[in-house]
Amino acid sequence: MPVKKAATKKLTVPHRAKATGPKRQARGERRIEQLLDAAAEVFGQVGYSAATTNAIAERAGASPGTLYQFFKNKDQIATALLQRYIGLLKEAHGATFTADLARFPLRDIVEKIVNPMIDFDRTHPAFYALQTAPEFEQRTAEAKRPLQVAMLSRIDRILSALDEDMGEQERQLHGVVSVHLFRGMLPMVMAANHSELPAVRKAVADAIEGYLAKHFG
Repeated sequence: MPVKKAATKKLTVPHRAKATGPKRQARGERRIEQLLDAAAEVFGQVGYSAATTNAIAERAGASPGTLYQFFKNKDQIATALLQRYIGLLKEAHGATFTADLARFPLRDIVEKIVNPMIDFDRTHPAFYALQTAPEFEQRTAEAKRPLQVAMLSRIDRILSALDEDMGEQERQLHGVVSVHLFRGMLPMVMAANHSELPAVRKAVADAIEGYLAKHFG
């Protein structure tokens, strides 16, 4: 008579679940921020044109393969970084162009606008690098345009309070010229070392105040 074999129970070995969902997403977002921080450093130091994805990955302490999991190329990194700067610039404009500015003397108004903008550009040299890179200049200008329109509107309200009788078209022209004066002096602002910066700040404020004083003095 054949002997029956005892039935053996198949053991199920618990396996470690892979990280999915919110935890995995949070890690991915942290890695993206690290890569963008690294890109900001590299762009700020060598410019957009000379920067490479390998240099960005190395600065972030990641492999090129890890970088390419999140960004296809340098252009895509710069686009994401630009969006970060646009958000920061919007916050800076909100803090700078306050409703009570018009009650100050002209010199104070100019300094209260110019100095925070200088601080922003010097704190984020990669933003300046993107604005001046031939390959990225136009895209940066387009991304900034809504903020520029809002900023000019705020400047116009300030100038309107300084001279209620001036025509709108003339007043808006003076606002645009003031912004272009600042932009024209921005290379000098970015090139200044720590000891030179106070004199450069004064020179920028002098130029803009000198222009506006002829029309709103």
